[in-house]
Amino acid sequence: MAAIGTTIIVLICVAVAQAVMSGFSSMGGLATGSFSLNSDINPFQGTELQEVRDLDMQYSQMRAPGVYGGAPFSIVMGVITLFFLISGAKPLCSIPIKLLVFEFFFDVLACVGYIVAVGLYLHFVIQVNATDVCKKRERLYARQGYTWMNCDVQGGDAAVALFGLITSILYFVGSILCALTIRLAKAIQRDMYLEQNQPEPEGRSQNGKQRDHGHRRHQRNIDPDLPVSTLV
Repeated sequence: MAAIGTTIIVLICVAVAQAVMSGFSSMGGLATGSFSLNSDINPFQGTELQEVRDLDMQYSQMRAPGVYGGAPFSIVMGVITLFFLISGAKPLCSIPIKLLVFEFFFDVLACVGYIVAVGLYLHFVIQVNATDVCKKRERLYARQGYTWMNCDVQGGDAAVALFGLITSILYFVGSILCALTIRLAKAIQRDMYLEQNQPEPEGRSQNGKQRDHGHRRHQRNIDPDLPVSTLV
């Protein structure tokens, strides 16, 4: 459940980071940015307005692969985790060992996958911020006092990396717990199998046979025409 929660937070941070950094233009087909070109507080005018609009659009489109890659990845991880969460909501003795083994390998792959995804996301963001488009855009915004619209790694991108690493740690812990659960489930199922297939003690078996033999002999001595009420 914790991994699902942090996965949702990662998804939100990816979208927010794109929205905040979209500037005065729209977010390359993802709705509106953090500012509006038609707003009364728009500080850009004339050719500068057109230039910042073009730069914002180019920058948003350059960052778009990070959103289109990060969002589906987070959704897929969350859905698979939710599947294992629902499938495991039953007594341990009735959970198939194969399901627990699949969950263990998924937790390991998800842990490694999130670490790799965070590294690729930050590498992609740094590459985009190192382009001439970002540098020109930074200078235009700095002229109007918007110094926070720069080419450094912003808070939204840092939040994506932070919660991505937290999710990776949660999957790592989940893999350890899953391994311990597999061991416990095997022990429980082995004990249940031995209990079901354990032979009866020899003395108990002979006594049982003597009781069955005496019961059958007693039944042979009973008059079949005797009323049932007298038998009771």
